[in-house]
Amino acid sequence: MSATLEGVPTTGTVTGPSRRGHWIDDWRPEDRTFWNNGGSRIARRNLIFSILAEHIGFSIWSLWAVTVLFLGPAYHIDPAGKFLLTSLPALVGSALRIPYTFAVARFGGRNWTIFSAALLLVPTILAAVVLSPGVSYPTLLIVAAVAGVGGGNFASSMTNINAYYPERLKGWALGLNAGGGNLGVAAIQLVGLLVLATAGKDHPRVVLAVYIPLIVLVTLGAALFMDNLSSAKNDRGAMRDVARDGHTWVISLLYIGTFGSFIGFGFAFGQVLQVQFHDQFSTPIKAAYLTFLGPLLGSLIRPAGGILADRVGGAKVTFVNFVAMAAAAAIVLVASLTESLPLFLVGFIALFVFSGVGNGSTYKMIPAIFRAKAQASIDAGGDPVAAQHSARRLSGALIGLAGAIGAFGGVLVNLAFRQSFLSYRTGNAAYISFIAFYALCFVVTWFVYLRPSARRLAGI
Repeated sequence: MSATLEGVPTTGTVTGPSRRGHWIDDWRPEDRTFWNNGGSRIARRNLIFSILAEHIGFSIWSLWAVTVLFLGPAYHIDPAGKFLLTSLPALVGSALRIPYTFAVARFGGRNWTIFSAALLLVPTILAAVVLSPGVSYPTLLIVAAVAGVGGGNFASSMTNINAYYPERLKGWALGLNAGGGNLGVAAIQLVGLLVLATAGKDHPRVVLAVYIPLIVLVTLGAALFMDNLSSAKNDRGAMRDVARDGHTWVISLLYIGTFGSFIGFGFAFGQVLQVQFHDQFSTPIKAAYLTFLGPLLGSLIRPAGGILADRVGGAKVTFVNFVAMAAAAAIVLVASLTESLPLFLVGFIALFVFSGVGNGSTYKMIPAIFRAKAQASIDAGGDPVAAQHSARRLSGALIGLAGAIGAFGGVLVNLAFRQSFLSYRTGNAAYISFIAFYALCFVVTWFVYLRPSARRLAGI
């Protein structure tokens, strides 16, 4: 028997991946010999280009968080209208995460990455065409909604990379993939800052001119260097099964509080500064100097949440983290009431940081929950192989579902700000709602996972 490993012919027993073009027909990452004989190199290469594609996807998803900073009086859009422009991409992106999860097995990870990356050209080019004073508000709403395609990339990217790595390395690989993608939110805000500082507020198309060639390069990189796995299969039954599990909805609620906060604040922070502290941020560039910092810190610290969860338990980290988020939101509320900009910035940066930690710890809870349930089944006399297989399939399904539901939290954050500023001309009502929601999350975390009578799921 013969095969080709990265272009090197081998004979005898095949211990490395067998390939036909960009399709890999034999993929056994749990086999250490297989992994060491080329598997790890292939997985690492696909991870690198997956991160790049997902990073650009997050940037385009966040495009209108930057674009609204350029929409001055000539566009005749009030703050409530701008919050709606940032809500629509979040809504579309969250809805697309479920079909994007299934697309990898249906079309191939490489093929879908090529398509989904190239698709980012559509909202970018549309924005370049319509962005000028006099454009109608409904046109802007439609174009902003199309940018939601960038939000789906996270789900397909995570599903794809999950298939490449052995269980012992999934946490590390998925953490890098997610963190690298999340950095796209900060990256486009840095680009926006650079454009505001150089070209000025009348030239939003320069931001788009930066990203159009980057999208083309990422698409070409995926085409040249990524692979499809023939073994990747959709398990629609797993999605149905996990939807019947109560832990699915608990985790989804918690992920709304963590990732939903991260993406929602990332979209809204610049507008909040301009509206809440207009005298200090009377021009877009003054707000842009700060808007990138929170998403940057939240993205960089995400792996720390996973590491802490490994050491002390995901539920404990998540519980403490939501207490800290409630406290940070309370600081923001006090700062708003007292009109203290330094305190406001401290509270908001803390919200970004803790949302990043919570992203990591909440995701780490997913496999831990199903491993614990599998162990309970084995202890009761169940088949170990069947129990562990069930744990893996349900974990994968919940990762996709929770990612979609969690992203919807970004919509809720922006709508909360919109309604608060419409009704009270301040964000105070939104801050109170955030405090209440984070309090609900830490109470639910304690009740379901940490109270003594609930600790049958050891290690969560």
